Amino acid sequence: MPTVSDWKVPPENQPKPAEYDYDLAAAVGAVVGLRAVIPEDAFTAQTLGTERAGNGVLIRDSGLILTIGYLITEAESIWLTPISGPPVPGHALAYDQETGFGLVQALSRLSIPALALGNSSAASIGERVVMAGAGGLQRSVAARIVAKQEFAGYWEYILDEAIFTAPAHPNWGGTAVIGPAGDLLGIGSLQLEQGREKENAGHLNMVVPIDLLKPILDDLLRHGRPNRPARPWLGFYAADIDDRIVVIGVADRGPAQKAGLQAGDVVQAVAGEEPSDLAAMFRHVWSLGAAGAEIPLRIERDGRSFDQKVVSSERSRFFKVPRMH
Repeated sequence: MPTVSDWKVPPENQPKPAEYDYDLAAAVGAVVGLRAVIPEDAFTAQTLGTERAGNGVLIRDSGLILTIGYLITEAESIWLTPISGPPVPGHALAYDQETGFGLVQALSRLSIPALALGNSSAASIGERVVMAGAGGLQRSVAARIVAKQEFAGYWEYILDEAIFTAPAHPNWGGTAVIGPAGDLLGIGSLQLEQGREKENAGHLNMVVPIDLLKPILDDLLRHGRPNRPARPWLGFYAADIDDRIVVIGVADRGPAQKAGLQAGDVVQAVAGEEPSDLAAMFRHVWSLGAAGAEIPLRIERDGRSFDQKVVSSERSRFFKVPRMH
């Protein structure tokens, strides 16, 4: 995972204040560097590492920081670095696995402006945005929205309409996507490759739209999670390979591993229904009830097919709970 260090975005990709109708420096100044330390025995330590670095954005003057959740999952300590002034400690408040958003509370005052929440559903393809990273304009990218479409992640994750921007920010995790009105349209999550042909090769960022935060923000602040039943989690990683849904790995101690699923297994059907793609498979699993539901699968392994039931779980039950220091 990229780290926040002594680097700069190439000058030709940096946003120029004269080209924007808002105080660009102030908007970008709402972004902080974020570093998290995770215990070595944490559930996510093996896949996400024990030291994570990225960005977060101040969305309330009270010190509330919005980031991408994988940076802070199971964090035992968090440090936030504003554009000026010393680092301050933070505490992980919430992580919503359905959207991917994470919230951190700064434990000391941050003398930077908060960034207002925008309207991501109104953002259009081709619109000019700024992918703002911690450290000001030299660590921000002048970009455009190149697509708004469904995204399915191999870790049992779907966004109905993710935002995709280019050129890509090199330290994308938790970046603030600032729209033409100088408000927050989304939070950077991934960097993806676009175009396999040489003339179309390049990278783009996948962004979680800010509109997904608004209905759940109060619940996250009050309870640390949205007020809705947790989805059934199987604990496997899957991919579309040659029009087949292939298990590419299983989470240690997770439901799929306990049921005996293995890397290389092909999911032929979920509750008797053949999935057309990864997103269809996840949605069908989620339609079968809340976390704890028994999920019947038809599996192909080494040329033979068999039925296997997986007792789903709630992913967060495997996580260490952050402690207030």
